[in-house]
Amino acid sequence: MTSHNSKIEVLSGPERRRRWTTAEKVSIVQETYEADATVTIVARRHGIQPNQLFTWRKLAAQGALVATAAEEDVVPASEYRALQNQVRELQRLLGKKTMEGEILKDALEIATRSKKHLLRSLSLPKDVLR
Repeated sequence: MTSHNSKIEVLSGPERRRRWTTAEKVSIVQETYEADATVTIVARRHGIQPNQLFTWRKLAAQGALVATAAEEDVVPASEYRALQNQVRELQRLLGKKTMEGEILKDALEIATRSKKHLLRSLSLPKDVLR
């Protein structure tokens, strides 16, 4: 018979899940990239499911584990997208207002030119116009 050295972890209290620190997650993910290591073997060694480890690898590839390791604020992706959309909308409105300003400036220039031309024609002697 073969004997298995299995490690059993008993959680006491109301918490039913093991909480992994960011440093532990990064360390476990790094183990999967070592030679002769597979995700399944590393997952078994640490008592987690392979799909959980694949999720951690995906997060590490996206940089999510690095940001939390550096103790920076992590913004949910939905909030990030909402802020990007808000910036795009503000840029669109700014462009629209800039264009309106240019149109008004051109209209004012045309109106001012017309008035000057009109005033000049009224102030000239009548014999010069003939």
